[in-house]
Amino acid sequence: MKITLIAFGIAKDILQSKQLEFELAPGDTISSLKQKLFQRYPEFLKLNSLSFAVGENYQEDSHGLQENDEVVIIPPVSGG
Repeated sequence: MKITLIAFGIAKDILQSKQLEFELAPGDTISSLKQKLFQRYPEFLKLNSLSFAVGENYQEDSHGLQENDEVVIIPPVSGG
């Protein structure tokens, strides 16, 4: 199944794109998406935290993903 990843900040730099189509297996979760991202883009492992939102809601690792979901990658944010 295909999902769309939307990235901001350092996540956008790592993916070298703001938006990216990503292929997952049916039944995959946020947790399995993270593992696939870590394998394909090891730079994500260097981040202190990484959150994900589907639609407008933050989701836990156990959240099941569906065909055509838009998944937002939310990297750590620093303020000043």
